[in-house]
Amino acid sequence: MFRIKLKELRENKGLSQAAFAAEIGVGQSTVGSWENGARKPNLDTMKKLAAYFDIPVAVLLDDDSSRKNPPIHRRKGVRIPVYGDTAAGVPILAIEDFDSDDPDDWEEITEDMARSGDYIALRIKGDSMEPRMKTGDIVIVRLQPDIETGDVAIVRVNGDSATCKKIKKTPQGLWLISFNPDYEPMFYSPKEIEELPVAIIGKVVELRAKF
Repeated sequence: MFRIKLKELRENKGLSQAAFAAEIGVGQSTVGSWENGARKPNLDTMKKLAAYFDIPVAVLLDDDSSRKNPPIHRRKGVRIPVYGDTAAGVPILAIEDFDSDDPDDWEEITEDMARSGDYIALRIKGDSMEPRMKTGDIVIVRLQPDIETGDVAIVRVNGDSATCKKIKKTPQGLWLISFNPDYEPMFYSPKEIEELPVAIIGKVVELRAKF
């Protein structure tokens, strides 16, 4: 069963469920449902909880099965949710509230990585990033609002859709470049970046290919 380490964190602060609920502006029953695993906070709420406790989002995640069956002779990892598909082609809806205990909806990162920032995983869909990235591959993404030219990033376009592309920044605007030469680069001027809008969600730091 999926849980977050909320009860332990709350009790370490000496707060009752009611007091904690009042602190973050939700009902006590909501806090209780998070702690017993009956409900799962969405991404925005997870980020709010992490900020409250001053920890990375990934550190909030817990899993009963990992305590019942601890890994043997391996370094402990932190599980992060796969939030959905991101387009390697035309931008599509990318980040959704996760609502599954299916292990296929989770990836694992190291504790050192989890301490370095907030991470999510997304599944590639489409062929514009082939041959390096293919449909079904998983990318590990560090959430950050800016990246360097040459980085591969998840970019939100039109406010509610996202795509995976190599980034080139120029004074004239932002280029989103595919690895597949059959796809033309997408260009956005500063005005388009502001009005559409176009925004960096995070940097792709790892590719996990599926066979």
